[in-house]
Amino acid sequence: MGDVTGYLVIGSVAMAVTASTTPVVRAFARRRNWVALPSDRKVHTVPTPDVGGIAMFAGVLAAMFVAWQMDRFSPLFDGNSEPTGLLLGALVILIVGVRDDVKEVSAPARVVATVFTGMILVWFGVTMFYFRIPFLGVLQLSDDWVPIVTVFWLLGMTQAVNLIDGLDGLAAGIVAIGSTAFFIYSYHLSGLGLLSEPNFGPLIAIITVGVCVGFLPYNFNGASIFMGDGGAYLLGFLVAVSTSVVGGRADPTTQAFSGQTYFFLAPLVIPLIILGVPVFDVLFAIVRRVSKRQGFATADTGHLHHRLIRLGHGPRRAVAILWGWTALLSAFVLYPVFNTTTTNFVPLGLLGLVLFLYTVLHPDIDRAKKDENASHFDRVTKD
Repeated sequence: MGDVTGYLVIGSVAMAVTASTTPVVRAFARRRNWVALPSDRKVHTVPTPDVGGIAMFAGVLAAMFVAWQMDRFSPLFDGNSEPTGLLLGALVILIVGVRDDVKEVSAPARVVATVFTGMILVWFGVTMFYFRIPFLGVLQLSDDWVPIVTVFWLLGMTQAVNLIDGLDGLAAGIVAIGSTAFFIYSYHLSGLGLLSEPNFGPLIAIITVGVCVGFLPYNFNGASIFMGDGGAYLLGFLVAVSTSVVGGRADPTTQAFSGQTYFFLAPLVIPLIILGVPVFDVLFAIVRRVSKRQGFATADTGHLHHRLIRLGHGPRRAVAILWGWTALLSAFVLYPVFNTTTTNFVPLGLLGLVLFLYTVLHPDIDRAKKDENASHFDRVTKD
């Protein structure tokens, strides 16, 4: 469905529109005083606009419009209600997130809004067809299970991105790397005829990459604008949609594949590996808060980026390390898919060992720096 050139055009449109719209959104937010104020719990020292998700949505909207106008993508739009469901769901999740950025919304209300967004996806058919369980087989989802699986998948992905959004550029970079890997993976599946067509998973994946790359120049360390909950929820929504319509629609009858990863791990496990950093952070946060008998919405400083800061890494280095882990996990998924002559994971293992040693034993780490960073970032509890 489409070719590489077409997908690159759509990704570039998403990037360009997001990049050109972000300064406009930033200026508008300052005039409306839609800013995150400095406090003892936050890193930034000046009021900073925090509704960057609006610019991201503009990028999504423009990219979808251009794709709709391109003949090569016409099978995705002709007689298909899914693009409408995608845009309506994205708009709802954005409004909820931006509302929370401007005026706090309670955790139960955010959950209800996310469930409602999931129902929009179900209504327009943006759902999984199958659920493959490793080693056990394939479950064809009944009408009763489709809404439940859709909502839980959406809740998981949106919370994963939102929780990891704690340092400048962290969430946008991780989602960009992960979505790039998932686009390559899903496009490969589509080329082999292993996806139920028309499937717009690869298109949503490349659009997600585009909006992240377009937003990053304004959001990296020393950020002039934050994506806020609106942006985090939107990215989580896009990731949930792209992964579900690919992983949940892969042909369950096919018995051979040019890469052992596909059938050994199952399509729906692939995005969980690629997005291993935020997914692990969510699981670890749940265990941590349950063990302390805290509510899931309780802010704390136990996230992965906080722990890296306590090790003595500065904000930029902590972000780079987590980007590196995401890239390594993505390589772990893609390596056997495209290298069918061998299953030797030693090169990736060595890279993982080097990255691990760099993470915990970097020679620049010293006690004074650790204490200084720890005292500063203990006040950071952005979820």
